[in-house]
Amino acid sequence: MKISQYLDATYLKTADQANLSEEENQQKVVDLVNEAILYDYKLVMIRAKYIPLAKKMLQESNNKILIGTVIGFYEGTYTTAQKLEEAQNAINLGADELDFVVNYEAFKKGEIEFVKNEIIKCTKLCLENQKVVKWIIEVAALTNKEIIVISQLIKSIVFNEFGAEKADWVFVKSSTGFFKTKDNLPNGATFETMQLIAENAKPLKIKAAGGVRDYETAVKMINLGVDRIGTSSSKQIVNKEDNSSIGY
Repeated sequence: MKISQYLDATYLKTADQANLSEEENQQKVVDLVNEAILYDYKLVMIRAKYIPLAKKMLQESNNKILIGTVIGFYEGTYTTAQKLEEAQNAINLGADELDFVVNYEAFKKGEIEFVKNEIIKCTKLCLENQKVVKWIIEVAALTNKEIIVISQLIKSIVFNEFGAEKADWVFVKSSTGFFKTKDNLPNGATFETMQLIAENAKPLKIKAAGGVRDYETAVKMINLGVDRIGTSSSKQIVNKEDNSSIGY
């Protein structure tokens, strides 16, 4: 197993969220891209405004690392039109993969037709532009039953609207990593939630994000059927694999 090829190395904080100047925050992105080049990650996940910078760095290093960004982030309550506009901008800037936050609040209210329309339109835009699309369902905001239902819903939409041959182009992703939970409960991927997604979304791809910070957890996630891991701890994960005597 080359674990680096499962990793979406992630830095999604705005300058305000990180309490940094814009220049300092941009340097965080530069550092992430340089780290990705060094460790051969699958993808760097960054805010759309930094895509041209990352693209230039990767081209100059003759590197095929992918660039991903987030849409409707992080609350998911943007209108479908706003998400489509944001996505088109990211595509124009050169993003390879787009991670949309599904409107899980509308889903929880039973507004299923609204959610279906959002998923269909945004997925269609990505597929027409040969871009991978990931749907963040925000597992910490959902019950286990809701995780099952929304995973099945996304799968059925892909199969019915775009065909089974597009399964490799669509992911169900666990979390934004920004959701605020009560009582300090996990706000990202857990083994239980990823098992539920795997059982109900496959053969779509699945991505664990939020809370995967060490090699052992990453390996367990992959063994559960996870295809990609979004993490801000990519370096720690890869270094542990390099130093590990475990036969993966």
